[in-house]
Amino acid sequence: MNLIIAVFVMICLWLLLQVFVFSSFRIPSDSMEPELQAGDCVLVNKLVIGARVFDIFRSVNGEQVTIHRLPGFRAIRRNDVLVFNFPHPKMWSRIEMDVMKYFVKRCVALPGDTFRIIDGKYSVNNISTPLGNVMEESMIGRQPDSTFDKAVYLCFPYDSTLNWNIKRFGPLYVPKAGRVIRMDRKNFVLYRKLIAWEQKATVTYKDSTVFVGKRPITHYRFLKSYYFMAGDNCANSQDSRYWGMLPEEYIVGQATLIWKSIDPYSGRWQTERFMKRVK
Repeated sequence: MNLIIAVFVMICLWLLLQVFVFSSFRIPSDSMEPELQAGDCVLVNKLVIGARVFDIFRSVNGEQVTIHRLPGFRAIRRNDVLVFNFPHPKMWSRIEMDVMKYFVKRCVALPGDTFRIIDGKYSVNNISTPLGNVMEESMIGRQPDSTFDKAVYLCFPYDSTLNWNIKRFGPLYVPKAGRVIRMDRKNFVLYRKLIAWEQKATVTYKDSTVFVGKRPITHYRFLKSYYFMAGDNCANSQDSRYWGMLPEEYIVGQATLIWKSIDPYSGRWQTERFMKRVK
């Protein structure tokens, strides 16, 4: 009987640690190379930014649930590598959470930042801090402009008047909760998904006016904060450049340590990567 109780307590403690302290995530692709490689298993620290609390059972059943975040040790910083629930598991035109679908990318812009890509290089608010994989960004910047006329390089929000691509993008304001923007056509194109998600309503543009449901609006105050995420493998990463901004509550935690790595093709244990800190 004592053994059964001890096993039960250990299972409960393990589950509590998984929910509130840490979890493990296996890297499935090369989108974060060279920092993370396919086959790496990373430790995701939930204490840094605070663990999330929500109804996991309803979420697993596909329901959209309210998510709360516990206090963490610090706020998210630019260049943090984060694991998050992909906000577009079914279609890129609508934000929703699939608790079983995870991405890992680097945060390159915080709520309240204005993000740009100039000649391939990431820039925020004219700060000098390097963002993302500068070497890969420079390689994109050296390629001729004509290369990026191809559809595969066109970017969010896929609007012909903006015509953004992975070499030339923005400026894009990354919304912070409480900030107010004017609702003209450009801002409708940039933020309609976020507003529709926050308001749980359709957002349309007609006769130079933005409508939330049937209600016309001239300004909008954001209820949530968002982040801009990018893969280190700039030329081969499905990230915010393509699908837009990430809601704060979809972030699981910070990837901090590679605790195991197995080559997905050969099955070889890559011992040189064990216990490597994620930077």
